[in-house]
Amino acid sequence: MPDEPEPYLVRLTTRLLEGVERLPAEQRARNVHYLLSAQNPDGGFSGREGGSDLYYTGFALRSLAVLQALNPEVCGNAAHFLRTKMTGTAGVVDFFSLVVSCYLVPLGGGPDVLADAPPDWRDRVAATLETFRGPDGGYGKTPAALYGSTYTSFLVTLCLQLLGRPSPDPDKLAAFVRSRRRSDGGYVEISAMKRSGTNPTAAGVGVLQILGALDEGAKAETATFLAALVSPFEGGLRANDRIPAADLLSTFTGGWTLDQLGHADKLDWEAVQRYAEECERPIGGFRGGLWDEHTDVEYTFYGLGTLALAALRLGGEGRSID
Repeated sequence: MPDEPEPYLVRLTTRLLEGVERLPAEQRARNVHYLLSAQNPDGGFSGREGGSDLYYTGFALRSLAVLQALNPEVCGNAAHFLRTKMTGTAGVVDFFSLVVSCYLVPLGGGPDVLADAPPDWRDRVAATLETFRGPDGGYGKTPAALYGSTYTSFLVTLCLQLLGRPSPDPDKLAAFVRSRRRSDGGYVEISAMKRSGTNPTAAGVGVLQILGALDEGAKAETATFLAALVSPFEGGLRANDRIPAADLLSTFTGGWTLDQLGHADKLDWEAVQRYAEECERPIGGFRGGLWDEHTDVEYTFYGLGTLALAALRLGGEGRSID
């Protein structure tokens, strides 16, 4: 596998940092306040219900990172929560969230969560992730899965990059991802699906990009597929062509993927910006879409990311909602 000069998540975070810096100061401040107020006493962050969760903790820390609002107190408390999650079993999503969070906490002035971990901890995690590998070359949602998942394969690939470990048998993984590409230029999550979706496409492109196996000739077709998923009434992207409403997740992943494919000009970024602004609450935090009534830290990351990409494309300072 060819060496990638910069890990995928580092490149993404750096790009978003640059864009978020262009957002109005009051917009950044209210979202920092929203995120900080969402941290639980145990140091973790939760979703819309329930206690602290690795998945949402990862998104909250990533959001604070692009807002340049990580600090020793927040990261120290988060480290306490992360240490409670260092033992026991976990799925790929939690493994990924744990590794990302452990990477971010020291950058914000917190302790090294892995300081007391066994020296071979990274190798152990990489070996555990390999147990999710299926016969088709992709990674499934459970160990010894019969079929791989495009999204799960993307998370494993990201996780291995953060761990500094190579992707085992990258040619087989690339072949798996290519098998999920459909004639419309997009990608599907599972093999039985015929209609492509925005988020599996973002995941598929991401894996191939990391592996250095992205087909140059297919970039334009994939970009055309994603651009066709824009909701003409909202400005954001839809998850697939059968869903009438846009959502922030698809808008962010689709916009980022078009940016990476070199086809960001296929989107009306002023419309994208307006859509993301309409999903933000005046007190901070973002909803999943115009149809949603609640905010959470995950969609706040997607909202900030979308506005960051729009600010970079439009130039100057982003607008603020009334």
